[in-house]
Amino acid sequence: MTTPLRLPPGIAGTVGRIIGLLALAALLQACSAIKLVYNNAPDLTYWWLDGYVDFNEAQTLRARQDLARLHQWHRSTELPRYADLLQKVEQMAAADVTPEQVCAVLAQIQGKANTLADQAEPAVVALALSLTPDQLKQVERKYEKTDTAYRKDWVRSTPKEQQEKRYKQVLERSEMIYGRLDDAQRDVIRQQVALSSFDGQVSYAERLRRQQDLLQTLRKLQAGKPTPEEARLAMRGYLERAMNSPNPAYRSYQQTLMQEGCRSFAVAHNSTTPAQRETAVRRLQAYERDLRELATQK
Repeated sequence: MTTPLRLPPGIAGTVGRIIGLLALAALLQACSAIKLVYNNAPDLTYWWLDGYVDFNEAQTLRARQDLARLHQWHRSTELPRYADLLQKVEQMAAADVTPEQVCAVLAQIQGKANTLADQAEPAVVALALSLTPDQLKQVERKYEKTDTAYRKDWVRSTPKEQQEKRYKQVLERSEMIYGRLDDAQRDVIRQQVALSSFDGQVSYAERLRRQQDLLQTLRKLQAGKPTPEEARLAMRGYLERAMNSPNPAYRSYQQTLMQEGCRSFAVAHNSTTPAQRETAVRRLQAYERDLRELATQK
């Protein structure tokens, strides 16, 4: 029997990511934009993957077919569940919340991510087995490019610069949910960001570990002639290590970020006015309606 993948408790551990999850509809602004992005998700995902591996013709055909199947499953099975979860969040948004309530919502989101990972596993394994040595070199080059940007933002910058960047991110996402925040509310967000244990160097080290783990796993598959089951177990092992780091210190750091994120979101939300909460509820309701409409489309 296949054991479902389980995401780590801290996978969405920062307050910015929590707010980002709730603000997805607002980030896209118009309802039509949400529908446009979701309906084109297979193509967008394909092009994102292609940027890493540079698909050949056969891989392109297989990847597009797999993504189309995954998208249809997600539309019919998962979107109604996301809408149900949003309905619960709407109810929470009208009143004060506790860090425990925020973390409970995160746990449900993580459960849905687990389900998606399980559903995508056959396609992931098929892609892994089809990659060539040249394509792995392309993955390495892509990693180097994205790592350069990450280092600029989160490693080489000063702690003050990092805090300011994170503050602006959280503020922008918060105002997409609640509307404009006043100075006191902005100070609350700034204080919560300042209290965060986020360490760009620690996160960067884990990022590099995951990248090398994937490359080593793929190279081992190329070097041998694994059976489909052996390949599945190899990729599952990688995904589990990516989701639950083998580094105990990083797991502790990740858990700390999650707890801080839940607390920070609760503090920021509880600083909002009744009118701002009404705005949040209306925007989340609009997103819920969009999800239910998308779920019924073929």
